[in-house]
Amino acid sequence: MTQQSDVITGSTAAVDAASEARTAGALERAKLRSTPGFYTRAWRRFRRNKVALVALFLTFCIVMFVATAGLLSEYVTGFSYSENHLGTKLSRPGENGYILGSDGNGRDILTRLAYGGRVSLLVAFLATISTLIIGGTVGSVSGYFGGFIDTTMMRLVDVLLSIPTLSLLILISALYHPGYVSLALFIAVVSWAGVARLIRGEVLSLRNRDYVDAARVIGASNGRIIWRHIFPNIIPTIVVWTSLVIPAFIVTEAALSFLGLGVRIPTPSWGNMLQEAQPFYTKNWTNVFFPGFLIYITVLCINLVGNGLRDALDPRLSD
Repeated sequence: MTQQSDVITGSTAAVDAASEARTAGALERAKLRSTPGFYTRAWRRFRRNKVALVALFLTFCIVMFVATAGLLSEYVTGFSYSENHLGTKLSRPGENGYILGSDGNGRDILTRLAYGGRVSLLVAFLATISTLIIGGTVGSVSGYFGGFIDTTMMRLVDVLLSIPTLSLLILISALYHPGYVSLALFIAVVSWAGVARLIRGEVLSLRNRDYVDAARVIGASNGRIIWRHIFPNIIPTIVVWTSLVIPAFIVTEAALSFLGLGVRIPTPSWGNMLQEAQPFYTKNWTNVFFPGFLIYITVLCINLVGNGLRDALDPRLSD
């Protein structure tokens, strides 16, 4: 009886231990599910930055303004961006049916601002994507393989970084007279060196991590390791870089178009609108103010969003 009682007691204790283990495991899993992830914590930090939130809202409004240029032209202003009315040129805001006035050729400024913003933002966006593709590939390959490949690629990067970007763009634009798509590609070709060096540094810090070594042990190819195990871990850096470089490309496009070397008239952009308004600024200052103000507020808002993202995605910050 005593032996049988000991067996029963031991069995009960084993069952209780197993039950406690299951309960502890369930609690641990529930705790893990309730723990917010990296991007959830980053969004919480970003929401606490009121300036960045307001800038994000204004950026969204600007994007919607340029994205609905066709609807604006058809249902609000009633003018196309190339429609001339020389008899009502240089109208002030509110005169002759022009909400924001007309330019020196009698074209509606509000309509041209919407279409011009579409072109300016599209050039900046395409240039950013192209720059990231070129620079990301070069930086990833250089940082991962090192050695002769790294040395060769980084010397090329050093050469490109030593050349003034705007001067090189002016030369290329003067020779080839690009449209807005080719202009974006030209900007990318002369601008990828900076992001290549940035991504190379990130890859150098990640290529010897344990999970990368584990991927090598199980036979993953170098390409798979780079794009599936290393590149996702530098996405926060890329997001911040993107939010800071888009304003720079907007200003670059505006500068080239203002000089007559970017987007060609009659296709509107904020830069060539400034160029066309230059002879008339003493007669109607609003022609200069509106495109200049949109360039300023767009660049400012995207920069503020970028600063907010930088702080929110910094892993050293705690909630």
